[in-house]
Amino acid sequence: MKGNINVSVENIFPLIKKFLYSDHEIFLRELISNATDATLKLKHLTSIGEAKVAYGNPVIEVKVDKEQKTLHISDQGIGMTAEEVEKYINQIAFSGAEEFLEKYKDTAKDSGVIGHFGLGFYSAFMVAKEVEIITKSYTDAPAVRWVCDGSPEYSLEETDLRTERGTEIVLHLADDSLEFLEASRIEELLRKYNRFMPIPIKFGTKQEPLPVPDDAPEDYQTEYVTVDNIVNNPTPAWTKQPSDLSEEDYKAFYHELYPTQFDEPLFYIHLNVDYPFHLTGILYFPKLSKDMTLQKDRIQLYQNQVFVTDNVEGIVPDFLTMLKGVIDSPDIPLNVSRSYLQADGNVKKIANYITRKVADKLKSLFNNNREDFESKWNDIKIVLEYGMLTDDKFYEKAGDFMLYPTVDGKYYTLTELKEAIKEQQTDKNGNLVVLYAQNKEQQYTSIEQAKEKGYEVLVLDTPIVSHLLQKLEGDNEKLTFSRVDAAPIAKLIAKEEPVLAKHSDEEKQNLKAAVEKVLPKEGYMVQLEDLDSDDTPVVINQPEFMRRMKEMSATGGGGMFAMGGFPDMYHVVVNSNSALAEAILQTTDETAKENLIKQAFDLARLSQGLLKGKELSDFVKRNWELVN
Repeated sequence: MKGNINVSVENIFPLIKKFLYSDHEIFLRELISNATDATLKLKHLTSIGEAKVAYGNPVIEVKVDKEQKTLHISDQGIGMTAEEVEKYINQIAFSGAEEFLEKYKDTAKDSGVIGHFGLGFYSAFMVAKEVEIITKSYTDAPAVRWVCDGSPEYSLEETDLRTERGTEIVLHLADDSLEFLEASRIEELLRKYNRFMPIPIKFGTKQEPLPVPDDAPEDYQTEYVTVDNIVNNPTPAWTKQPSDLSEEDYKAFYHELYPTQFDEPLFYIHLNVDYPFHLTGILYFPKLSKDMTLQKDRIQLYQNQVFVTDNVEGIVPDFLTMLKGVIDSPDIPLNVSRSYLQADGNVKKIANYITRKVADKLKSLFNNNREDFESKWNDIKIVLEYGMLTDDKFYEKAGDFMLYPTVDGKYYTLTELKEAIKEQQTDKNGNLVVLYAQNKEQQYTSIEQAKEKGYEVLVLDTPIVSHLLQKLEGDNEKLTFSRVDAAPIAKLIAKEEPVLAKHSDEEKQNLKAAVEKVLPKEGYMVQLEDLDSDDTPVVINQPEFMRRMKEMSATGGGGMFAMGGFPDMYHVVVNSNSALAEAILQTTDETAKENLIKQAFDLARLSQGLLKGKELSDFVKRNWELVN
């Protein structure tokens, strides 16, 4: 029998070859998916007694014939009659799986049928100049052979080439697709797209050693047996119930997913929901660095165990794309190539569910073993901070487990922190001031000064912390965060008792003028403060607002700062009650006065890492001269 394929446009094949799929290698995934569908359909029909055959232990086999330049994909599934080939293959717009599910909708809900004949099959023409289908139905109908060279014309006839049920697809590869004759290329694709398909996939054979007998002599030669090379794991961990898996099972699956990763995951979250959508998966919290951008694209998206993509934007909440693991759902809308996500209502529901599940797991870990949770904090904090900034639902729940560590190794929730510091760190205006450091070494002096006053100092050192502080301040009345070196400690948490000034306003004006005369004109602003006489004589601070805005601009946001509207500006705070201030006022030799101010200014810059290059070299040389 010969005929023309019923298509809506005559040039459907060039369109398939050029535009239907983003990557030609997808053809193998589509054909394996169809073979899996055919096998799962048979499994369902035998389970309900519709098919009077033994299901057995079917496999999908992939073979390469380099001499004939053909690639073969065969299954032991439901097979097709001539009428079904005519219906499912020759009428491209018709979906065999849709009809199957409609016919058996009451019993096939969980049958696992994952794709369809039709367009998925026609992806074969992206790489083949001619395609054969040799198929035999599970019924008594004779086997048939369908052949098409990529034009709308085809032939369909009975054949004795197949005597067992199932289907074999033979691709006569085009000259520009001969890479698919290489075993390494095929195995690469099978492991990429199909390594967790629910039906075993055989690709060639391998040699495995037989067990050594207990009484084997010393010169015993190991014997080997040839076995099928099964390239996939049909029952991956996420398809099982959590109660059936141990901690070791979860860790083993992590290394199966990421064989080149030698670290252990911190913990995992097993996703399993049936309503109002179906979704399974396992997410792992790996140890994370502070660099967020390098961590993405680690979660693999599957549709009924068929790999789709590792770009899960839109499905997984953005902050969780830094995790690793697997998400599998048939309810995620995909285009025909299963490569691009299309927004609809299910996507948002899935993202919201994942957010809630992750938050619940974190709260459980915190409540059940807080000490262990605290020990993992530095490895997970950036994910949680990012989540609080980008996901309102996560932000609402995070207060139960979000931690704020101190420089002394204590951990508070925000509620605990506010209670712990309210007596000491409430300023004269009733504001609760939370002090923090971003670098304990660089801000050591200021930290020690704060601790001497009995203040707690947090360690908040991720690149997005400025964004988080801005949000927390907006949502908590009379709560403010200030880096511990943003100003003199006495000014960061201003109390009612002012420090008495030792000098008159006129003397202070003279002091300020003398300092300003020596300091650079750009980048530094002189500020006099009446501090305790034993406080540091000169310190350089960068105001909290300005520094925070610049940090925010570096990681997104910041308004005019993001456009480079403000250069770095530092406050040079001179303690007008210090002995240095007194010495500057009393020195009449202008050169000596300038040298004194310059030395104090350079010391202050040195403590902040701002003294560099020639200025640092001159400072060192000048100090060597003082000691010689």
